[in-house]
Amino acid sequence: MKAMPRKSDTLIQADVQNELRWDTRVNVTDVGVSVQSGVVTLSGTVDSWAKRFAAQQAAHRVSGVLDVANDVEVRLPGSLERGDAEIAKAARQALEWDVRVPQENIQTTVSKGVITLEGAVNYWSQRTDAEEAVRYLAGVKAVNNVISVSPPKVNPADVRKAVTESLARQAQSEAKSFDIEVHEGKVILTGAVHSWAERQAAIAAAGATPGVRSVQDHLRVEPWH
Repeated sequence: MKAMPRKSDTLIQADVQNELRWDTRVNVTDVGVSVQSGVVTLSGTVDSWAKRFAAQQAAHRVSGVLDVANDVEVRLPGSLERGDAEIAKAARQALEWDVRVPQENIQTTVSKGVITLEGAVNYWSQRTDAEEAVRYLAGVKAVNNVISVSPPKVNPADVRKAVTESLARQAQSEAKSFDIEVHEGKVILTGAVHSWAERQAAIAAAGATPGVRSVQDHLRVEPWH
């Protein structure tokens, strides 16, 4: 297969701006985009944490993007302001209604619109699911996730095998391109992928594997060139 030329920073910038324009969750005029050596920096001001996260997701979807620095600020208008007690109540309800999350193991603290999640869960995926459950609540300015993961003890070889097989099923690149190291439930991924989407698929696959309590991402994004 013929290799594709590496995208220029100018083209990446245009593609990110178009992706932001396409994403109805984001007002493209609120977000500035600059690119240097494939690294995208987002700037500007939005009126919710959800929109800040949506802008980041949009940038990551563009081919050729190596990393994203999200410097977008969240400034809530008066109509979206919520008291900390009100946000805490909404966060608890969101966790209770999300069947993916063991809400009885998670504690929430809210200070000036910033939600802090604490507690312990069995799986890495439950940690990320808890954050997703509260991310889109009105009045939230940021989410600080310090939930720990304490999985049942398993054989590291079994974890490595499960991660490898999951990557082979889910990731867009071949699993053999990844080096997978497992130590006391911690998975370390190294190797090269061709897009941010492949990188995220690898991290998600590792995080969803029973026995994994954390994932260290050392994968490199190397677009076709």
